[in-house]
Amino acid sequence: MPDIGNFIGEFFDVVYRMGLNDIVDIAIITYLFYKIFMFIKDTRAEQVLKGIIIFLVATRASKIFKLHTLYWILVKLLEVGFILPFIIFQPELRAGLEHIGRTKLKIFTKATGITEEKFNDVIDEIVEALYSLSRQKIGALIVMERETRLNDIINTGTILDSEVSRQLLINIFIPNTPLHDGAVVIRDSKIRAAACFLPLTQSKDLSKDLGTRHRAGVGVSEVSDCLTLIVSEETGGVSIAKGGKLYRDISKERMKSVLSRNLKVKKEEKTFLKGGLFK
Repeated sequence: MPDIGNFIGEFFDVVYRMGLNDIVDIAIITYLFYKIFMFIKDTRAEQVLKGIIIFLVATRASKIFKLHTLYWILVKLLEVGFILPFIIFQPELRAGLEHIGRTKLKIFTKATGITEEKFNDVIDEIVEALYSLSRQKIGALIVMERETRLNDIINTGTILDSEVSRQLLINIFIPNTPLHDGAVVIRDSKIRAAACFLPLTQSKDLSKDLGTRHRAGVGVSEVSDCLTLIVSEETGGVSIAKGGKLYRDISKERMKSVLSRNLKVKKEEKTFLKGGLFK
């Protein structure tokens, strides 16, 4: 009990001596840790982080219980393993740095000269194309570029730079046509390119019944802030991938609402939807 009393006394003594700069410093660090945790929540990085924490606890426990051989091995692994987090967390680090570097929101905004009417027309054309393909059970993969530019992906396909129309989108994905195999990338209300190659996700959380098209859609959403629209060739179901997560069986009305809310930048808003796709 005396030890607990001393600890409490020292704690309040430290709090009493804290200045404004100390409070600000603690608040900033707390906020940063919170944002990092929320950023990696429900990702592969969260599981890896748990593994690292267990590894550190095991190292400390081996020292306390004088397990000298185990402690020596764990310490040596720690000494040479400082670079491992940069390798393991490479996708998350890249996404995080891109998130920090975002300063402007450029998709379908008045800054690009796109009117409200034009914006709504583009959304309607995309939605009509998606659900026409869905009814015919024709697979499709459309990437809606937002703030993160996707030039490296665009360069893997065929440049079109065409106006968005349901007829063109449907025709692109008709089987056995030259551009049907791959993804369409839409930038600033135009079809920038077709037949583009996307990175596949390595996530183990996706259902086993999902094929390459869905894995590619999720994969590109892990490395950028895009929205990926996917039509299943097997079921005709329409899905959206955002932030490494897949939202399946989206209705036509919900699709239109989601696209409008996620792609449209209002003057009073500084960021897109947070915490989920539909909030």
